Amino acid sequence: MNNERRVSLALTSTPMILIYVMVVFCVIAAIRQPAFLSPATLINLCRAGIFTMCFAICEMVVIISGGIDVSFPAIGCVAMYVPMYMYNNGMGVDSVFFFFGVAILIGLAFGILNGVLVAILKLPPLIATLATSSVASGGLIMLLGTREFTTLPPSLDWLYSINLLTYTDPATGFKYPLTILFLVPVILCIVVALVLRYTMLGRGLYAIGGDKNAARVAGFNVKKLQFTAYIFCSVMASATAMMYTTLMHSSTTTALMGEEMIIIAACVVGGCRLTGGHGSVGGTILGVLLITLVQNNLNMLGVPTSWQIFAVGLVLLLGAVLSSIQAKRIEKLGKI
Repeated sequence: MNNERRVSLALTSTPMILIYVMVVFCVIAAIRQPAFLSPATLINLCRAGIFTMCFAICEMVVIISGGIDVSFPAIGCVAMYVPMYMYNNGMGVDSVFFFFGVAILIGLAFGILNGVLVAILKLPPLIATLATSSVASGGLIMLLGTREFTTLPPSLDWLYSINLLTYTDPATGFKYPLTILFLVPVILCIVVALVLRYTMLGRGLYAIGGDKNAARVAGFNVKKLQFTAYIFCSVMASATAMMYTTLMHSSTTTALMGEEMIIIAACVVGGCRLTGGHGSVGGTILGVLLITLVQNNLNMLGVPTSWQIFAVGLVLLLGAVLSSIQAKRIEKLGKI
């Protein structure tokens, strides 16, 4: 492939098209509402993207491995609700380590369950994780009820109060804090990117996503890698759910339900193929940024809130079309 074709392919790649779309969106928003360019908007976007980014990176790892996980919202609800239920009923201690520790253990248990269903029992990942989602959601409500916890324990309130920076709007005097928990998705993205790019674990995940039989012949332990992907997704989703409770001052049995489609949309828009074997942290970050921009700034463009779901659907369709076109282009050029 000559240099001109390489440059053309790079400039019309899915990540670059996402960047073009985001630039256009930001320009239109800035024209309609100059306040869009203020630091407050950036801080709000950073806060809004914390949960979406963490969930998307978890889902991306599973998709790369050739699977899909739609159970993480239900697992997250269990993981954030049980520790709060225990504390409010005198069965836990007021400690950040207790809350996050219990949440992570719950995520580990459900991750192992998903691994067993997919890797050992060979159930289709969608069916297996749908079953896990139903078991987690239904079991939580059946056993613990539907009480809502809106008061944070002192230890989580202390965590909530720690900020990296606080911007004060000179016009209104309103303060916009950026929580220290923003560092979690940043660190997560860096670590996962390094693992996928430079380790045998990362190569193995791509390999089993591309062709399990070929990966097995090449010496990769397919079952172990599948277990790793699902456990990682469930554990990180559980920790993210506790961050959600901390920042939103709320813990309910259904708080995260329905988030799976938005997260999968962000992954697909970012270049992940649902057939497995393709995807990157950089692309997923761009997908999350686009979804977050669309979800949180339609009001600035004068678009009614009721149109948000429609807009996200268009973004998902855009991502699917772009991924398909890009795959066919690369195949024609002999890259696949």
